[in-house]
Amino acid sequence: MSRPAAVLLSQGDEVLTGQTVDTNAAWLAERLTDIGFDVVRHFSVGDRLDDLVAVTRESLSLGDVVICTGGLGPTQDDLTSEAAAAVLGCELALDEAELAHIHGLHRAFKMKMAPSNEKQAWLPSAATPMRNDWGTAPGFRLEHTDAVGYFVPGVPREMRSFWEHRIRPDLIERFHLHPERLTVLRCLGIHESRLATILAPFEALEGVTLGFRTKLPENQVKLRFHPDMSLEDQQAVVDRAHAAIGKSVFGIDTGPVEAVIRDLLDERGQTVSTAESCTGGGIAAALTSVPGSSRVFVEGACVYANEAKTRTCQVDPELLEEVGAVSESVARQLALGMQARTGTTYAIGTTGIAGPGGGSLEKPVGTVHVALAGPRGVHHRKLSLRGDRERIIRLTIGSALDTLRRELQGLLPPP
Repeated sequence: MSRPAAVLLSQGDEVLTGQTVDTNAAWLAERLTDIGFDVVRHFSVGDRLDDLVAVTRESLSLGDVVICTGGLGPTQDDLTSEAAAAVLGCELALDEAELAHIHGLHRAFKMKMAPSNEKQAWLPSAATPMRNDWGTAPGFRLEHTDAVGYFVPGVPREMRSFWEHRIRPDLIERFHLHPERLTVLRCLGIHESRLATILAPFEALEGVTLGFRTKLPENQVKLRFHPDMSLEDQQAVVDRAHAAIGKSVFGIDTGPVEAVIRDLLDERGQTVSTAESCTGGGIAAALTSVPGSSRVFVEGACVYANEAKTRTCQVDPELLEEVGAVSESVARQLALGMQARTGTTYAIGTTGIAGPGGGSLEKPVGTVHVALAGPRGVHHRKLSLRGDRERIIRLTIGSALDTLRRELQGLLPPP
């Protein structure tokens, strides 16, 4: 049985010209696929009415479902409603209920409503309004030939709320969908090519679709299971995949590694601090990006200058002179010094050469030392990384977090 087809339409000159990165399309495509659609086209179109009409009409002819984002704002170049009305052959009509809702939002925030905001309540008369409980611009749904179209604001927060509360429930009911079950194994410290090799036998499994996604420094393994496959058989496949990959799996259907670390520390009443040279506070930023981090994260320091390393973490000035800042010994002293300074259970120290300059034959760009001080002593990892500055920093952050995660999960040997 074929899957229904979906088309994504992203509207706005800023998207078409690359001034705004279109994250909406990628986000929607993944979720449409998850519930049983094949995404067959993705269009981007600028703020020209004739182009919008043509692409909207084409989109509705190609897909069973069209989701259009953007162009519902209060300015004159927001033309999505006008284009949809032209495709339907109807007029725009003022929706008094939506206008009252927009007025109410402005009153709630004690803001004076600009006259231009009324434009957002003018919708195609043949369309069905969709209330926006997360912003001012209402969305709308229309049906044309054999397709249904959903037109929503391009603000990512609002678009995602429309998907969760308006679009997804309607699609599942309208198309009688039985979404495949998706299980994601989240991995650090292993390349995508290695994962593909390890899991190649899984390609032949009936009822299982294998996929991969890289979001540096993480690699994800996606296992999609046919709805008719029993939960027991699904779990057996997940267990086999986990066993095949091994210690690089930090979570299954979990949040990011920093959330896993937070939970592991929190349940034990333990804490962590960081002393960073070359990662610019990135490890601390990652650890504090998840709610509840204040219960486990105590302090972070960026110690780039040698004087800062000595002043903050008591790194021996003679050691810095003898072996240089980028060395195992200095990374260890950074971690131990920060642990002593803060009294945390664990402390991470990093030092390295992120580039593009600063490297040498002995210590080329990409040379990084990561140290983790904890109750069992100090773990150390030397990294030899390739790529530009951003890539080296991101990989170092991932390695530092993964070292802490593995120690918390009892996966590291004694120091």
